[in-house]
Amino acid sequence: MSATARFAGLTPLLAPRSIAILGASNDATRIGGRPIAFMKAAGQFQGAIWPVNPNRTEVQGLPAYPSVAALPETPDAAIIAVPAALAEQAVEDLGARGTKAAVMFTAGFAEVDAAGEAAQARMVASARKHGMRLLGPNCLGVFDGRTGYYATFSSSFDSGWPVPGRIGIASQSGAYGTHLYTLARNRGIGASLCIMTGNEADVTVGECIGWLAENPEVDVIAAYIEGIREAPGLIAAFEAARAARKPIVMMKVGRSALGSAAAKSHTASIAGDDAVTEAVMAEFGVHRARTSEEMLDIAQTATRRIYPAGNTLGMITLSGGAGVLVSDVAEQLGLAMPPMPEQAQARLKGLVSFCAPRNPVDATAQVGNDLALLEPFYESVLRDGGYASVLGFFTMVASSRRWPSMLEVLNRVRARYPDRLHVLSAIAPAEVTRAMEADGWVCHEDPSRAVTAIAAMGRFGAAFAAPAPAPAPSVPPVSLPAATPSEAAAKQLLSAAGIACAPEAACADPAAAVAAAERFGFPVVMKILSPDILHKSEIGGVLLDVADAAAVRAGFATLLDRARAHAPTARIEGVLVAKQLKGGVECILGIHRDPVFGPIAMFGLGGVFVEVLKDVVFRRCPFGADVAETMIRSIRGFPLLDGARGRARADIKALAAMLARLSAFAVAAGPRLASVDLNPVFAMPEGQGAFAADAVVEVAP
Repeated sequence: MSATARFAGLTPLLAPRSIAILGASNDATRIGGRPIAFMKAAGQFQGAIWPVNPNRTEVQGLPAYPSVAALPETPDAAIIAVPAALAEQAVEDLGARGTKAAVMFTAGFAEVDAAGEAAQARMVASARKHGMRLLGPNCLGVFDGRTGYYATFSSSFDSGWPVPGRIGIASQSGAYGTHLYTLARNRGIGASLCIMTGNEADVTVGECIGWLAENPEVDVIAAYIEGIREAPGLIAAFEAARAARKPIVMMKVGRSALGSAAAKSHTASIAGDDAVTEAVMAEFGVHRARTSEEMLDIAQTATRRIYPAGNTLGMITLSGGAGVLVSDVAEQLGLAMPPMPEQAQARLKGLVSFCAPRNPVDATAQVGNDLALLEPFYESVLRDGGYASVLGFFTMVASSRRWPSMLEVLNRVRARYPDRLHVLSAIAPAEVTRAMEADGWVCHEDPSRAVTAIAAMGRFGAAFAAPAPAPAPSVPPVSLPAATPSEAAAKQLLSAAGIACAPEAACADPAAAVAAAERFGFPVVMKILSPDILHKSEIGGVLLDVADAAAVRAGFATLLDRARAHAPTARIEGVLVAKQLKGGVECILGIHRDPVFGPIAMFGLGGVFVEVLKDVVFRRCPFGADVAETMIRSIRGFPLLDGARGRARADIKALAAMLARLSAFAVAAGPRLASVDLNPVFAMPEGQGAFAADAVVEVAP
C-alpha cells in the first residue's frame, strides 16, 4: 500500500460522516456520554450519531440501539467506551458490520500487563481481518472543531470551544495533546484539530501526521512524541509534509541511551536513540521544540506561510537594548542580520541624527513622537535592507493612544511587501493583539521568542527549497561472515564496496611481517589480528612508528605476548602490518543499527575528539556524496579539515565519497550488520584521498 493510500485510509476515522458510540451514557459527564454531549452542544456535526446501549432506548435525546447489528446503517466510525472485558467483542462486531474505523477509549491492555498486551494483539488482528483501523486503545481520541466532530472525553471543552484555525495536533499522549490544544486556544491560536493515539496498537502518530500533511484544511502540524513504534510511517509522513510545504513542529521527549548493548561500538554508544531521532528530524526540516511555549510560538508564526529559504533578519526598534538582545539571540541561532547599506544609513541619520541605523535599526522613541518618521524608517528596512524577515520592537507603545495611528503607518508599508515575514514584539491588550494577528501580523511579546520563531521559518524554507539529494552510490552485494570478522577480513569486505584502506598485510610469522614492512616502507604500524579483540589499543595491541626490521620482529613477539596475557582465550590469526600514514587529519566514520530507523551513519573527527567532544553528526543510510559532504562540513571541528591555521586542506571529496559508500554498504549488508567503526580514517591532503587505518565490522549471529 502506498503512503498516500495509507494516510487516506484514516479519513473514516478522522473525518467520518456517521458515528456510533458503544457504551453510550445518558450522563453527559461520563466517558461514554461526553462525546455525545460535546457534539450536540457544538451543533456542527453534520453526520448521524448513533448511541449503542442495550439498556436504554434513548440516550441524551437520541434514539439508542441495543447492538451494533441493530444500527440502521453501517457507521463510518465508532467510539468504544465499554469495559475491557467487552472491548474485544465490540471490535469484532464493528468489523463484521463493515465499520471502517474505531476510537477505543477503553484502557487495561498493553499498558498494564502481558495479558493485556495479548488481548490488545487479538483486537488488532480482528480489526485488520475486517479492514478496520483502530485508534488506541487507552486513548483520548480525536476532535475537529471545524466540523464539530468530538470523539473524545477530554474535559478541556468545559472551558471553551476550539478557535478556528489551520494547525493540526498529533500526540501520543492524550493529556498532553489536549494540554497543547488548550494552551493554543487560550492564546487565541487556531489549533482546532487534535488526534491522540494512546497505545498505538494500530494507528500510529506518524500516520496521523501523514494524514494532516495531506489534509487541505491544515497548514501547520504540531506533534508530541514519546517513542517511535513504526519508522516507515513516520518517514513517509515527514516526506509528505515536506512535499506539501507544511512545517512540522515536534516535541520529542524521552532522552535515553541504548544501554549496555551499545558498549561494543563507539558509534552506538555516542548515538543513543535520541540523537538518531533528532538527526532524522533534521533531515526533513522538522523543528524540535524544547517547550510547549516554543512549539506554539513557531506554529503560530508558521500559519503566515512565509518560509524564506535564505532568511535574513532586519529589526526596527525603539530601544537599543532590545536590539542588542535580539542580535545575541540571532547569532546564537545562526540567523543572519546583515547591516543596512551605507547610503541608507546616511539617509536615516539625516532624518534622526541620534539614531543607530546599522541593523538593528534603533529609530529611537522619536518615531513615536513624530509619525512622519515611522514610515521612511520602516520602508528603508524593507526596501534598502532587503531583509526576508523584519521584527519591529514597539513594546508597551502598543498599549498607548498613539498606537492606532502608528499601526496604520506600519500596515501601509507592510502592504507593499507582502512576501516578507512581518513580526511585532509588542505588549498590548489581548483584544488589540488578536486584531493585529487577524490582520496578518505575527505578534510576540518577548523579542527572544520572536527571533526563535523567525529563525525556524527560515529553516523550514531551506528544507522546502532543498534540491533532491543525489542517489547513493551502488555497491556490490555484501555477504557477511557468520560472526564478527578480524580487522583484515573486515577491510576486505569494505574494500569490495570501494572503501579505501591503508595498504596492509596479514602476517602469520615475523618473517612475513618484515617482508611486508619492507614492501610498504618504514615506519609501519603493527596490530594484533584477532576476531575476538576488537578494540586492540585497550590491551596495547597496536604499535606505531615501527622503524626497522629488528623492531618488526620484536614487535611481533610483543603483540603476541600481550594478547595471550590480556585475552588468553582469543583466537589469534597473526599480526597486521600496515603502511603508517602521515600528514592526514584523523576522522571517524561509523555505522550503527538503530532499532527504529535501521542503519545510521556517523561522522566526526577521530582520536580524542570523538570520545571527549562528541562533535559528531548522524544520518539515515543510504545517501549520496552531496549529503555526506554536508555532514562533514556541519561539525564544529570542520576548520581542521579546511586548512585552519596554515594546515593543508584535507581531501573532502574523497572523504565524502567514502562516507557515502559506507552508507550504501550498511544497507546492502542487511540487518545482521550491527555496527562499523572506521577509526581512524586519514583524510589526506587535497587530491591524495582518504584511507581507513582501522576497521571493526560487528556482525550479529
